[in-house]
Amino acid sequence: MTRSELIERIVERATHVPRREVEAIVHAVFEEMSQALIAGRRIELRGFGVFCVRTRRARTGRNPKTGQRVSVPARRTLSFAAGKDLRERLNAPPATAASPIPDTPPGEALSPLPIAAGASFSVPVTG
Repeated sequence: MTRSELIERIVERATHVPRREVEAIVHAVFEEMSQALIAGRRIELRGFGVFCVRTRRARTGRNPKTGQRVSVPARRTLSFAAGKDLRERLNAPPATAASPIPDTPPGEALSPLPIAAGASFSVPVTG
């Protein structure tokens, strides 16, 4: 799914929210997540997963064309670990893996996202 497809899906479901506003919100969410990751902070989306920055140490590699040894500098990479709810839905039989959020008929307002009783929903960004 691309960013444009994500925006389109949200616009289809949230018919009461103007497209420009949805675009601004999606852009703001991605920008905040990017800034947190650039700063080396961890992003935890409960039920979905955890994004974190890992540092790979410097090492000696090999140029595949020449076979010559080359120095590969240390670098930061992004890691994602799926949360329990997402893992369970990924591995569920197709009939039960469908989205728990029902499609909203055109012209009808989108209701708040259903959250299971006792479940928490938060987006902590920790350092």
